[in-house]
Amino acid sequence: MSNDPPSSDSPVPSPTAAELAPGAGDLAHEATDLRMATFRLARRLRAERAVDSMSDGQFAVLANLAVHGPHTLGELAERERVSPPSMNRTVNHLEVLGYLTRTTDDGDRRKVNIALSEAGRTVVTETTRRRDSWLEHALEALSREQRGILAAAALVMREVAGR
Repeated sequence: MSNDPPSSDSPVPSPTAAELAPGAGDLAHEATDLRMATFRLARRLRAERAVDSMSDGQFAVLANLAVHGPHTLGELAERERVSPPSMNRTVNHLEVLGYLTRTTDDGDRRKVNIALSEAGRTVVTETTRRRDSWLEHALEALSREQRGILAAAALVMREVAGR
Protein backbone atom coordinates (compact mmCIF):
# COMPACT_ATOMS: atom_id res chain seq x y z
CA MET A 1 0.00 0.00 0.00
CA SER A 2 1.36 3.44 -0.93
CA ASN A 3 1.91 6.20 1.63
CA ASP A 4 1.32 8.82 -1.04
CA PRO A 5 -1.52 11.24 -0.40
CA PRO A 6 -4.56 10.82 -2.63
CA SER A 7 -4.33 12.45 -6.04
CA SER A 8 -6.04 15.77 -6.55
CA ASP A 9 -8.70 13.94 -8.60
CA SER A 10 -9.78 11.56 -5.83
CA PRO A 11 -12.10 12.73 -3.05
CA VAL A 12 -10.53 13.20 0.35
CA PRO A 13 -12.56 11.51 3.08
CA SER A 14 -13.57 13.56 6.09
CA PRO A 15 -11.77 12.58 9.28
CA THR A 16 -13.82 10.63 11.78
CA ALA A 17 -14.58 11.99 15.25
CA ALA A 18 -12.07 9.50 16.67
CA GLU A 19 -9.38 10.82 14.32
CA LEU A 20 -10.10 14.41 15.39
CA ALA A 21 -10.11 13.62 19.12
CA PRO A 22 -7.19 14.93 21.19
CA GLY A 23 -4.51 12.29 21.64
CA ALA A 24 -5.83 10.30 18.67
CA GLY A 25 -2.39 9.74 17.18
CA ASP A 26 1.31 9.96 17.68
CA LEU A 27 2.31 13.65 17.90
CA ALA A 28 5.43 13.17 15.75
CA HIS A 29 3.35 11.46 13.04
CA GLU A 30 0.73 14.22 13.20
CA ALA A 31 3.44 16.87 12.86
CA THR A 32 4.88 15.08 9.83
CA ASP A 33 1.46 14.72 8.19
CA LEU A 34 0.64 18.40 8.78
CA ARG A 35 4.02 19.54 7.44
CA MET A 36 3.71 17.40 4.33
CA ALA A 37 0.13 18.48 3.64
CA THR A 38 1.01 22.14 4.19
CA PHE A 39 4.01 21.95 1.86
CA ARG A 40 2.03 20.10 -0.79
CA LEU A 41 -0.75 22.69 -0.75
CA ALA A 42 1.74 25.57 -0.73
CA ARG A 43 3.62 24.06 -3.68
CA ARG A 44 0.35 23.65 -5.60
CA LEU A 45 -0.67 27.24 -4.88
CA ARG A 46 2.77 28.58 -5.90
CA ALA A 47 2.28 26.91 -9.29
CA GLU A 48 -0.50 29.41 -9.96
CA ARG A 49 1.40 32.52 -11.05
CA ALA A 50 1.12 35.37 -13.51
CA VAL A 51 4.76 35.10 -14.66
CA ASP A 52 5.94 31.51 -15.09
CA SER A 53 9.62 32.44 -15.08
CA MET A 54 9.43 34.33 -11.76
CA SER A 55 10.93 32.51 -8.79
CA ASP A 56 9.11 32.16 -5.48
CA GLY A 57 11.72 34.43 -3.86
CA GLN A 58 11.20 37.14 -6.46
CA PHE A 59 7.44 36.97 -6.06
CA ALA A 60 7.82 37.12 -2.26
CA VAL A 61 9.67 40.44 -2.60
CA LEU A 62 6.91 41.87 -4.80
CA ALA A 63 4.20 40.58 -2.46
CA ASN A 64 5.94 42.08 0.58
CA LEU A 65 6.17 45.44 -1.13
CA ALA A 66 2.48 45.21 -2.08
CA VAL A 67 1.47 44.46 1.51
CA HIS A 68 3.95 46.54 3.51
CA GLY A 69 4.85 49.38 1.13
CA PRO A 70 8.28 50.69 0.17
CA HIS A 71 11.35 49.32 1.97
CA THR A 72 15.07 49.86 1.93
CA LEU A 73 17.23 47.01 0.66
CA GLY A 74 18.27 46.15 4.22
CA GLU A 75 14.66 46.08 5.41
CA LEU A 76 13.67 43.77 2.55
CA ALA A 77 16.62 41.48 3.25
CA GLU A 78 15.69 41.31 6.93
CA ARG A 79 12.01 40.67 6.19
CA GLU A 80 12.88 37.86 3.75
CA ARG A 81 15.68 36.54 5.99
CA VAL A 82 18.34 36.68 3.29
CA SER A 83 21.65 38.53 3.10
CA PRO A 84 21.69 42.09 1.71
CA PRO A 85 23.88 41.03 -1.27
CA SER A 86 21.38 38.29 -2.14
CA MET A 87 18.48 40.74 -1.88
CA ASN A 88 20.39 43.23 -4.01
CA ARG A 89 20.66 40.64 -6.83
CA THR A 90 16.92 39.92 -6.59
CA VAL A 91 16.01 43.62 -6.55
CA ASN A 92 18.34 44.38 -9.47
CA HIS A 93 16.69 41.64 -11.55
CA LEU A 94 13.16 42.79 -10.68
CA GLU A 95 14.11 46.38 -11.46
CA VAL A 96 15.50 45.42 -14.89
CA LEU A 97 12.20 43.63 -15.60
CA GLY A 98 10.28 46.77 -14.61
CA TYR A 99 8.52 45.30 -11.56
CA LEU A 100 9.90 47.74 -9.01
CA THR A 101 11.55 51.14 -8.70
CA ARG A 102 14.26 52.67 -6.53
CA THR A 103 13.96 56.26 -5.37
CA THR A 104 16.11 58.37 -3.10
CA ASP A 105 14.44 59.17 0.22
CA ASP A 106 13.38 62.81 0.50
CA GLY A 107 14.36 63.01 4.17
CA ASP A 108 17.69 61.17 3.91
CA ARG A 109 19.44 61.35 0.53
CA ARG A 110 21.67 58.37 1.51
CA LYS A 111 18.63 56.13 1.79
CA VAL A 112 17.06 54.41 -1.25
CA ASN A 113 13.47 53.21 -1.10
CA ILE A 114 12.32 50.25 -3.18
CA ALA A 115 8.69 50.22 -4.28
CA LEU A 116 6.42 48.31 -6.65
CA SER A 117 5.92 49.67 -10.13
CA GLU A 118 2.52 49.39 -11.77
CA ALA A 119 3.76 46.29 -13.62
CA GLY A 120 4.85 44.74 -10.31
CA ARG A 121 1.50 45.49 -8.72
CA THR A 122 -0.21 43.82 -11.71
CA VAL A 123 1.91 40.67 -11.23
CA VAL A 124 0.99 40.49 -7.54
CA THR A 125 -2.71 41.13 -8.20
CA GLU A 126 -2.93 38.57 -11.02
CA THR A 127 -0.95 35.91 -9.16
CA THR A 128 -3.09 36.37 -6.06
CA ARG A 129 -6.25 36.18 -8.19
CA ARG A 130 -5.09 32.94 -9.82
CA ARG A 131 -4.16 31.35 -6.50
CA ASP A 132 -7.43 32.35 -4.86
CA SER A 133 -9.38 31.09 -7.87
CA TRP A 134 -7.62 27.72 -7.81
CA LEU A 135 -8.24 27.32 -4.08
CA GLU A 136 -11.87 28.41 -4.35
CA HIS A 137 -12.40 25.82 -7.09
CA ALA A 138 -10.74 23.14 -4.93
CA LEU A 139 -12.93 24.08 -1.95
CA GLU A 140 -16.08 23.76 -4.06
CA ALA A 141 -15.44 20.02 -4.28
CA LEU A 142 -15.48 19.66 -0.48
CA SER A 143 -18.44 19.21 1.81
CA ARG A 144 -19.58 22.02 4.10
CA GLU A 145 -18.17 20.00 7.02
CA GLN A 146 -14.75 19.67 5.37
CA ARG A 147 -14.65 23.40 4.61
CA GLY A 148 -15.53 24.12 8.24
CA ILE A 149 -12.69 21.90 9.41
CA LEU A 150 -10.27 23.73 7.10
CA ALA A 151 -11.51 27.14 8.29
CA ALA A 152 -10.94 26.12 11.91
CA ALA A 153 -7.53 24.66 11.01
CA ALA A 154 -6.54 27.92 9.30
CA LEU A 155 -7.08 29.80 12.57
CA VAL A 156 -4.97 27.30 14.49
CA MET A 157 -2.25 27.35 11.81
CA ARG A 158 -2.04 31.16 12.05
CA GLU A 159 -1.64 30.85 15.80
CA VAL A 160 1.10 28.22 15.47
CA ALA A 161 2.91 30.25 12.80
CA GLY A 162 2.89 33.29 15.08
CA ARG A 163 4.89 31.54 17.81
